[in-house]
Amino acid sequence: MGTNSIFTEELRSRQNRYFSNDIKKKIVRDLERNFNSVGDVCKTYQVSRTSVYRWIFKYSAMVKKEHKQVVEPKSDTQRIKMLEERIKELERIVGQKQLLLEFKDKMIEIAEATYNVDIKKKVGSKLSSGTTSTGKNTGRS
Repeated sequence: MGTNSIFTEELRSRQNRYFSNDIKKKIVRDLERNFNSVGDVCKTYQVSRTSVYRWIFKYSAMVKKEHKQVVEPKSDTQRIKMLEERIKELERIVGQKQLLLEFKDKMIEIAEATYNVDIKKKVGSKLSSGTTSTGKNTGRS
């Protein structure tokens, strides 16, 4: 019997609410401009999705003009914005690294000119593999 009284109480607390046509039109305009999603409207105004879609069908200028609206989930929009921000950040980092490389190259040029020493390795020079013997005896007795 306890659950029956909770159910009856819930029905009493739920009231029929009526929205004016102006409010419905404003909500539909906000939906068309992607300011809100249908789910947000349902939560905010505590109405069913069916009611919101009825309002859209009745008051939307796009439906009357037979204009199709592409609905993109907010998560996709947010992901795109996040990726664009990431691209900007990476471009900034690459720019900073390029400046550092140019600075180091210029410092090497100045050091070479000042001390008359070839600091940069020549392209034709052979690099050591690091596996040859140095001739030192490392054995212990």
